[in-house]
Amino acid sequence: MCLLSGGAFAAPKKITIKLAASVPENTPWGRHLNEMAAEWRDASNGEVELKIYWDGTQGGEAAVMRKLKSNAIQAAILSSFGLNEITPEVLTLSCPFLIRTDGELDAALDALKPELERKINAGRTFFMLAWSKVGWVKFFSKAPVYVPADLKRQRLGSNESDVQLMDAFKAMGYTMVPVAQNQILVSLSGGQIDAVYLSPVMAGGTQAFGLAKRMASLNVAPFLGAIVMNQTAWKRIPEQYRASLLRIAKRHEAELNGAVAHMEAETIETMKRHGLIVNEITPEQAQLWYDDVRRALPKLFGTTFNKAMYDRIEAILREYRKER
Repeated sequence: MCLLSGGAFAAPKKITIKLAASVPENTPWGRHLNEMAAEWRDASNGEVELKIYWDGTQGGEAAVMRKLKSNAIQAAILSSFGLNEITPEVLTLSCPFLIRTDGELDAALDALKPELERKINAGRTFFMLAWSKVGWVKFFSKAPVYVPADLKRQRLGSNESDVQLMDAFKAMGYTMVPVAQNQILVSLSGGQIDAVYLSPVMAGGTQAFGLAKRMASLNVAPFLGAIVMNQTAWKRIPEQYRASLLRIAKRHEAELNGAVAHMEAETIETMKRHGLIVNEITPEQAQLWYDDVRRALPKLFGTTFNKAMYDRIEAILREYRKER
């Protein structure tokens, strides 16, 4: 009798999880994802293999979402825009000038992550593995930007897939130009745009700061991401392994967030050594930005941002700021 042909001692079937990553492998995300893959393999006795596709080779976020739903891929790193398609409240965390510091972001996420994860996991399509802070969105421009009027005189490039955030800036009176991520340098050099909003890591990676040499010091919004699986793949993983795999993902979430903050600070210093000029925004100038977005909010609630979630975040931040 051959027990290896389906009997009690048959080798377990390997489960391959294809993960789409928009980031390069030689980054903190790459290091932590590779470590997570090795730890998942060990924790599952070799039954679960995480196969990572780097550098956005699986397409833009819209294409990745389609592939996740069809199970062509089983996991992906999504930004807040992809997460917003799953749970619309998520994008409100990135409302311009609502959350302003790392401490405020931590306070908001600590309070809201459990609820948001329950909503994502309660559906039949997705399962949340880990959140990721990707840095802060900032304005990079050819001419100095200190107050809203400075930027409103320039053409502001926006990722063509970030429709909601582009609408928010339009509502505040900015001249918006949709630009594909791989066309930022071409658009800056050709004069189609004068400024962009990017995380410093992205500005350094794309070399956009070489043409948009001015960076306003003000944090525009937190750039959030997450590692998400589809429910079909998550349920294929034997139940005895799931808790361990989730703990591994959450540990890398905490470690990665610290690494990204360090990388962002290093990237800014490197860009400064290569010609970046940081325009330091005073508290009085910052207030002009805060007032500008507040005037536009009534037009954005119900379309771009969720009013109930905005009020909850604002209440969390009021308590946090009171203690400082």
